[in-house]
Amino acid sequence: MSDSIFRKDGTAQGVAKQRLIESLAKPDQRVIYDPNADKFVAGAGIIKLMGHRFSVWLTKKFAPGFHEHLISRTRFIDDLVQNAAAQGVEQYVILGAGYDLRAHRLNLPPTLEIFEVDQQEVQNRKRSKLPSNVPNLENVKYVSVDFNHQSLKKQLLEAGFDQSKSAIFTLEGVSQYISKEAVNSTLEELAELTKNTSATFYISYVDSQLQTDPAACFGTGYPHPEKKAKTIMNLAAKVGEPWISFYSAEEIKEVLSQYGFSLMEDKTLVDFNSEYFAPIGRKLLDSEILNLEHSVRAERKKLTTTPKLH
Repeated sequence: MSDSIFRKDGTAQGVAKQRLIESLAKPDQRVIYDPNADKFVAGAGIIKLMGHRFSVWLTKKFAPGFHEHLISRTRFIDDLVQNAAAQGVEQYVILGAGYDLRAHRLNLPPTLEIFEVDQQEVQNRKRSKLPSNVPNLENVKYVSVDFNHQSLKKQLLEAGFDQSKSAIFTLEGVSQYISKEAVNSTLEELAELTKNTSATFYISYVDSQLQTDPAACFGTGYPHPEKKAKTIMNLAAKVGEPWISFYSAEEIKEVLSQYGFSLMEDKTLVDFNSEYFAPIGRKLLDSEILNLEHSVRAERKKLTTTPKLH
């Protein structure tokens, strides 16, 4: 693989910021809860003073639905991982883990082996900020990979990944920053790692319509959708993480199928709006729906023969 799936911590901080904001909501009005998100956010004290409602209001001034999109993506993966663990999945691999804290904030069984994969410098920064009393600390294995010189498969196997055990892999908020060849290469290695067992794979992707018809990626009446799309992409580029890869629903389905994964769910904020926000009285208007990114769950059953990899 020629380019890394691991980034600097600019976007990792941004996602942690939204987890912090959501965690400030009242228990019966929040979608997710992360008690340690503040450790990874610059200016966390100011955000706490502003509180949940005002912080969400400010985010809406930047881009309506932006906060809800990131939080609902987090919730979808939370549920996916917890359900997989409850059904007996034995290993969890977090690709490009950044400041992900699922290993510690979700009530995961101690029998679930967790592998966090990222660049060494990001992992060092994370571990230096992580409180020593968080749950499940001893059950996490940190796997450092330099994809310019190392194989993901080799590094995971050396860290103790068991090819005879079932696994769930998550690649959250990464595919738009890396080449399609890098995504294919990652899937090929995951297929090899799980050829003797079953696996679940989560990936998020940015809709290719963002380039051809930006308005189609927003709800009806969304204010200046083309301008908002450009603003979000420009901000990503300014922190050194430009969006370079976009997918259609059919393309992502085909890519997954090529490596033996069947697409089971493909959801956006439209779906999450009714599933997560409506039940707690926070349903978004159509004019606040930001549908730039999709969340996908794919499954790979135990095979009797090895698929042809390209």
